[in-house]
Amino acid sequence: MRVSIKLKFSLFLALLLILALSVLSYFVLRGVERNQQGQTESYLAQHVTTVNLRVKQTYYTGVRLEPQAFMQQRGRALAAELAGYTGLEVTLYDSQGQQVGTSAQGEPGPGRPDVSAALDYALNNKVAYQSEGDKLLYLAPLQGPEEQMGVVQLQYSLQDARSFQQTLLNLFLTTGGAVLVLSFITGYLYFNRAAAAIGRLKKSAEDIRRADYISAPPVKRKDELGELAEGIYFMSREIESSIAAKDEERRKLQLAVEKLQALEQQQKQYIGNISHEFKTPLTSIKAYVDLLNMYDDDPELLHDAKLSIAKETDRLYEMVEKVLQLTALEKYDFESQAELLEVEGMLRDICGRMKGKAERYGLTVSLDVKPAHIWIDKESFMHIFINLLDNAIKYNVPQGSIHLRSELRDGRVWITIRDSGIGIPEESRDKIFEPFYTVNRDRSRASGGTGLGLSLVRNLVEKQNGTIVLLESSGEGAAFELSFPLVTAKQVPL
Repeated sequence: MRVSIKLKFSLFLALLLILALSVLSYFVLRGVERNQQGQTESYLAQHVTTVNLRVKQTYYTGVRLEPQAFMQQRGRALAAELAGYTGLEVTLYDSQGQQVGTSAQGEPGPGRPDVSAALDYALNNKVAYQSEGDKLLYLAPLQGPEEQMGVVQLQYSLQDARSFQQTLLNLFLTTGGAVLVLSFITGYLYFNRAAAAIGRLKKSAEDIRRADYISAPPVKRKDELGELAEGIYFMSREIESSIAAKDEERRKLQLAVEKLQALEQQQKQYIGNISHEFKTPLTSIKAYVDLLNMYDDDPELLHDAKLSIAKETDRLYEMVEKVLQLTALEKYDFESQAELLEVEGMLRDICGRMKGKAERYGLTVSLDVKPAHIWIDKESFMHIFINLLDNAIKYNVPQGSIHLRSELRDGRVWITIRDSGIGIPEESRDKIFEPFYTVNRDRSRASGGTGLGLSLVRNLVEKQNGTIVLLESSGEGAAFELSFPLVTAKQVPL
């Protein structure tokens, strides 16, 4: 059977109220009882003092007798007299525990309470109590001139005190019952609001489960339910953003699949380009071989064939070598031996190696480089700049120039290589780093270009955490800017 949470809370509140009222009533009634007991003791103690004073006064003003004889002769009269003074029933006992007088009507009999135990206690100069129904028997020592001469017993009625306690108990029961009923109704109404808030939270959770995300907290309260509502709202936003992120990832994955398909197409094109580029020198070689088979006694043909076959073979060898290097970079990510490299000295060494080829074409190479250190594979660095210098020589103009410049900024070494050659057309700027792309195929074949140099350079630069860009042309020629992370003086080992 399903019990609503508001009823559970209301019943729990009722049980707490019953427990609180019970504990409160118990301690209040006990406190009242103890207070009344203390007042009664104080009241009876005062009367005992009065009794002792009156007995001593009578003893000293009358005929001098022994205490025992005095009690036996004057006990009855004194009990009646003291009852008049105190307004209580008084009974006197001598030092032997014998009753010598009482203000009670009639003689002692079976209906009288047995006070022997309390009397023996009081004869030892102590105060004793004994409760009998609605009466309290208070027994206290009766002092003589030198020592205790007996016991005085005062009978006090407890009826008024117990009546007060019963009235107080009834008041607690009626007031507590009314408070309990009123609190139960109030609690039920209050918990009804809380249950309604919980219902709204439940509905919001179900909406989120159905992917119907909420746009605001379902409950606005300054308590735990309000905090829970805020949590559900933020959870809804997080789930919504996560779903959106998942959709975005799905979209990116779809784009990646499309790019892979495009790469597959590019690979096919790459293989086609390789086949085409290999076919051109092979066709030339085959043609000369056929001619030599037909006219093997022609010295001029033999000389031309030797030069052409050697040239095409060199071109074919260079093409195969660069294809293998490019494939190794892109497919196998071979390990490079990085080391600390001094840029200025290395660039001067590379320019020195290329100086002979540049002078053969009437070109001048100038340097404006600053001392700097980078962490890079030495062979890759040489390959990068030898390729770039080789291109600057191949595609330059007679009596042209090549200029290398370096500078330090933003924690990197920036190296610019600029030539005065034929330049790169605007429509080709975005394609020059693609494999087998050449700006002018006739010029490339004449100079031995394969269209793989810049693609290989870009891969080598990126493997060394560098960048390479083609700068905007401000006139004739082309300019490439490269950058590598700078190793500071503190990082250079001694």
